[in-house]
Amino acid sequence: MTTIIRRVCTALAIVGIGLTVSACGYNTIPTLEEQAKARWADVQNQYQRRADLIPNLVATVQGYAAQEKSVLTAVVEARAKATQVKVDASQLTDPEKLKAFQDAQNQLSGALGRLLAVSENYPDLKSNANFLALQSQLEGTENRIAVARRDYIEAVRAYNLSLRTFPTVLWAKMVFSGNKPMAEFTATEGAEKPPQVKF
Repeated sequence: MTTIIRRVCTALAIVGIGLTVSACGYNTIPTLEEQAKARWADVQNQYQRRADLIPNLVATVQGYAAQEKSVLTAVVEARAKATQVKVDASQLTDPEKLKAFQDAQNQLSGALGRLLAVSENYPDLKSNANFLALQSQLEGTENRIAVARRDYIEAVRAYNLSLRTFPTVLWAKMVFSGNKPMAEFTATEGAEKPPQVKF
């Protein structure tokens, strides 16, 4: 009978310790870290979607706007640069890597804006169904990028906050001391001004 009581007490103690550890925030830091990494994967997915659409858009515009070669070249070059700059989940604590990624994507956004503005000079292009479909896809992708970035920023904020607030700061100092704050997206310099397209 005493052995059964000891086993029951041991089982209850293990359950009690498990509940205490889970309730005190031990799992919060790894959970938030994984959520931030998942949000980063969403950001990369949306940027890849945009990069995949660009060759079709460029080919469609090329057929109509052969003399706008410099704009088309700028888009192709910006796409190539943007797809070369990679940031995986292990590099999210390096603000310089994230800034390089963000800068490359911003250059591509600017080049795309100039490309879409070219359509104003070509009425036939504006009425082309392929161009309109691609333009709509790109606009939708830009919106998805904005949402994915917002979600990533919020996930990083929650993760970084967990490293500095009680009670999770205790776990951060004792068990997760190797965890560093993740880098956030920052607004591009001059983002408060509307873009100007000049030819």
